[in-house]
Amino acid sequence: MKKLITTLAGMMVLGCAQAQNDNPFDVEVITDFHEPWALAFLPDGRMLVTEKKGALHIVNESGQKAGVRGVPDVDYGGQGGFGDVALHPDFEENRLVYLSYAEAGPADTRGAAVARAKLDETNDRGSLSNFEVIWRQYPKVLGRGHYGHRILFDDDGYLWITSGDRQKFTPSQDMQSNIGKILRLNDDGSIPSDNPFVNYRDQDAWVDNEGVFGEIWSLGHRNPLGIAIDLDGQLWNMEMGPAGGDELNRVLRGGNYGYPVVSNGDHYDGREIPDHDTDPSFLEPAVWWTPVVSPGNLIVYKGDSFPEWRGDALIAGLSSQAIVRVGLDGDEAREIERYDMDARIRGVFEAAEGSLWVLEDERANSRGRLLKLTPRRQE
Repeated sequence: MKKLITTLAGMMVLGCAQAQNDNPFDVEVITDFHEPWALAFLPDGRMLVTEKKGALHIVNESGQKAGVRGVPDVDYGGQGGFGDVALHPDFEENRLVYLSYAEAGPADTRGAAVARAKLDETNDRGSLSNFEVIWRQYPKVLGRGHYGHRILFDDDGYLWITSGDRQKFTPSQDMQSNIGKILRLNDDGSIPSDNPFVNYRDQDAWVDNEGVFGEIWSLGHRNPLGIAIDLDGQLWNMEMGPAGGDELNRVLRGGNYGYPVVSNGDHYDGREIPDHDTDPSFLEPAVWWTPVVSPGNLIVYKGDSFPEWRGDALIAGLSSQAIVRVGLDGDEAREIERYDMDARIRGVFEAAEGSLWVLEDERANSRGRLLKLTPRRQE
């Protein structure tokens, strides 16, 4: 009954969003890309934008692009390719850029990787030097789905990585794998000594703390495609459920979010998965959606351009073709409003002055455009 009620409620919300075109922002089309995936702002307001097939661009606010040389080879196909981009907290001093991507392995396997490199600029072009891979999904597996690989730095300089389950289900609960987890690392890829599973004891046998479990902050995730920190310093993640059950989770130290043992969605072949509330040993999502929103990314808005949104989560919606605004209150969350964008939204990003920048997906009626959102002008 719980799933049915949520499905009906979701249909009502979605229907209202599609009928409501009076969004509280003006949209300016800046430029377009081929399968854009992520964006990070440079200190001077320019942007680094990744394209899934393996290109990295420096883009100014007028949409002029300059290519960046020295990017890694990516394993493009399915959901794989170039992924996220983030700046080191001390970027202005060290010029370090962090990139995630899918890389090939032996025997047609593949997995996500995170690397860092120094961004150099000459003659309005960029190049990467001192390229160093600092993290890899383990193990590499067959298939091209559910990489996750969103990356985020927190205010203490720790690097957070979302690692999808690669559509393999059980590794999300396997402490000898970093698949289906949220991970916390130092900026050089080493493991912080205060991570929850350092010196992890399992079945009365010590496990070498150099193993991947030392990276793990939380487990039981499916395809976490969004990660953000709220105004109180709390970590949140947004992940795709299976057939139904997209989740927004307040991410707790050492928390287990249950996948694939529990989920508020079901398998695509119709087999049921027990709901979260059937097993109190797993943490429940703060809010979940059926029909799904299909998240592209997640941010918490911290600016002043949209003052009523400050502290709210914004979810980029792919199949929902919307930006979903969610109110956060301690450990609780609720959807507040949904803004119809008439395109699959890959990501929403906040600039320093509080404007919002949006990357469309490039599929169906979506055109891979870069959009700038500013508060609607009064006529």
